[in-house]
Amino acid sequence: IEVGPGFGALTERLLKTGASVAAIEFDRQLAAWLRLTYANRGLCLIEGDACKIDVAGIYGADTPFRLISNRPYSAGTVIVANMLALKTPPSEMFIMLQKEVGMRFAAKEDTDEYGALTVRIQAMYQVELVKMAPPQMFYPRPEVDSCILRLTLRKDALGQEHFRNLTRLVRASFAHRRKKMLKQAASMFDMEQVRSAMVSLGIDPDIRAEKVTVKQFIRMAEMLGGEK
Repeated sequence: IEVGPGFGALTERLLKTGASVAAIEFDRQLAAWLRLTYANRGLCLIEGDACKIDVAGIYGADTPFRLISNRPYSAGTVIVANMLALKTPPSEMFIMLQKEVGMRFAAKEDTDEYGALTVRIQAMYQVELVKMAPPQMFYPRPEVDSCILRLTLRKDALGQEHFRNLTRLVRASFAHRRKKMLKQAASMFDMEQVRSAMVSLGIDPDIRAEKVTVKQFIRMAEMLGGEK
């Protein structure tokens, strides 16, 4: 699935590999041009907003697929977040993002960039920085640095129920970065259950969320029951 094909620079190359390509384009004029240019070459063109389209329905909920996205940066995070919630998430994602957003995807614990989004993505994917893309590589020239990331689905990626638990846990835990994780997580889960999980994993109950590793968050999500 290609999000934001534009004038088909990547589409052309993808089709030449023999891949089945579904391209999602929001701009009507571009969609009309793509339809004329590539429809007879096997391109499945979907006109609409990639943030709202039922991506799982394109190939079927159980069909593995890859995703490549060069969308405007305001939509990039939303698209990736939507992929995480699918029954069959993409086996790989290649995405271009604003540098600061990409650094959040790839961040390590105990850094300013590390947060709920970081944990959710790294619980499902291995994140690799492929290339930095400075403004001079583009025309017209943007005002921000960009980067290309490769996200590879982990073999031990969480199932849907544990991932929902993880999402609730990290969103509550990072709601106020300067506050202790225990009290914040207890707004979503039972206080004693959270404390017990933290102690069994060797996590100080007085710790802030930004110091807890992705692996520790994953284990907590597996140990915690449903929300309050």
